[in-house]
Amino acid sequence: MTTKRWAAGLFFALIFMYNYVGVLAQGETSAKAACVLEMETGRVLFEHNMHDRLPMASTTKVMTALLAIENGNPTDEVVCSPNAFGVPGTSIYLSEGETLTLEEMLLGLMLSSGNDAAVAIAEHIGGTLDGFVERMNARAREIGALNTHFANPHGLPDDTHVTTAYDLALIAREAMGNDAFRALVSTQRATIPWEGRTYDRVLKNKNRLLSDYPGATGVKTGYTSRAGRCLVFGARRGDMELVGVVLGCPDWFDEAARLMDACFESYDMVRVLGLTQSAGEVAVEGGKRESVGLCPLSELCVPLREGETAQLVLDVPQRVNAPVYPGMRMGEGHLVVGGEQYGSCELVAGARVDAKRLTLDVRRALSGFAISD
Repeated sequence: MTTKRWAAGLFFALIFMYNYVGVLAQGETSAKAACVLEMETGRVLFEHNMHDRLPMASTTKVMTALLAIENGNPTDEVVCSPNAFGVPGTSIYLSEGETLTLEEMLLGLMLSSGNDAAVAIAEHIGGTLDGFVERMNARAREIGALNTHFANPHGLPDDTHVTTAYDLALIAREAMGNDAFRALVSTQRATIPWEGRTYDRVLKNKNRLLSDYPGATGVKTGYTSRAGRCLVFGARRGDMELVGVVLGCPDWFDEAARLMDACFESYDMVRVLGLTQSAGEVAVEGGKRESVGLCPLSELCVPLREGETAQLVLDVPQRVNAPVYPGMRMGEGHLVVGGEQYGSCELVAGARVDAKRLTLDVRRALSGFAISD
């Protein structure tokens, strides 16, 4: 069976008209580095120095929390070891030997940015601090964050502890695909036990966007004197969701809001191929019909801005032999914008095409009924 890869014309060519024009000039930001992605496709909608390696401060904890959620149970008992007790920087003031559930430790990690909670979680999940850091780096490589290197689970300064705005956006996008992580980083306030006290710890999320920016979804703040103000952020508006990063950004919340506003106003989420749409057809050899239509098993959508076009590129056989049955796998459709692929879907036959003649096996079966004299 010979396959072919061909572009199904300019499948979509939309010109969007806006009252708001020219806001999203690439590189116009107060951050040292920035990147904004669309969640579904991962398409970069804005970037500035997005591949520069920089310190990330407590935005490190996005990876710490993701690994903990993926490898632990919320009800696990996590003990504050001597290593975790008294870690410098932001803290939830764990006592040595104090025990909280993993869920409670994660709230302390992501709402109050507790460095002590980070070490306690790391030792619980990784066995040792070094073991957990190895897993952080391995998970980063799996995600495609190839310019990132973690040296610790909290983000305190280390010359080898670096990321890029693009890598951190990829990590955040992966994390926001996890429902438990998403619920955690959208929590604005929580209480957890405080051993030896008659009252609980009250945790307030440091991410001001959750209360100030409509549709905000998370995710994490970070600051050290070396890294400056760093922020991983996200929001949903209509059918588009964004996730973004600013590193070394003095007006972090305002700049994140400005970048998201600009992306939301400059792009529309466009359905290029819907479940009820035909994706083309394939020729059928020896069939009662000459071709069969192709149906997608999932939608293909992409954010497009004014004047952009999207193509549906088909990776399907040139022809198939009859019979063909509805739902038979025929290949894939790839969504391409500007030469970059932003999604794929499986394509199946949309109808039955019977063969013109009976198959040899059927003829042999019928021959068994022949009467000899």
